[in-house]
Amino acid sequence: MSNDNLTVPDSDWVAIAILGRPRGVRGELTAISLSSHPERFAQLRQVYLFGPGTPYEVERVWDHQGVPVFKFKGIDSMTDAEALRGFEVRVPKSERVKVEPGEYFHSDLIGCEVQDAETKRVIGTVTEFEEFGGPPLLRIDNGNLLIPFVKEICTGIHPEQKLILVKLPEGLEDVNKL
Repeated sequence: MSNDNLTVPDSDWVAIAILGRPRGVRGELTAISLSSHPERFAQLRQVYLFGPGTPYEVERVWDHQGVPVFKFKGIDSMTDAEALRGFEVRVPKSERVKVEPGEYFHSDLIGCEVQDAETKRVIGTVTEFEEFGGPPLLRIDNGNLLIPFVKEICTGIHPEQKLILVKLPEGLEDVNKL
């Protein structure tokens, strides 16, 4: 465990979990997984916790009834664990899991320019990726436009080029205006 403060930009990190309440008296913590690949936790050896922004060596991570439980080296009591409650568990962006073709990291979609697939008219820039139980939504610019993130509408997704091509249903832009 290091006490050095990190000076790496936030955009170079990926949050994979948020630490919850302590579990037991040995310094273990439950976590809310932010990953759609829970198998990734078993291989973790070092993570960074934000609040403190310092690396922590992972002794082990296991699943308890669908909830990841973390045990960090040097965190050996309920009091030690309680001090980490609410911190984000992050890894360097270079260590994120590989996604299948057609899957995208939400964070890679933020900042993408959205263009009409036929006319190349710029519609705006993705500012948020939101999920409310239906299809995910791309929030564009100042929030005046929500575009369903479905393959029938988002026909060309190129996060490496910071570009998303869309075929908007007629009237969508008018319906979503505030």
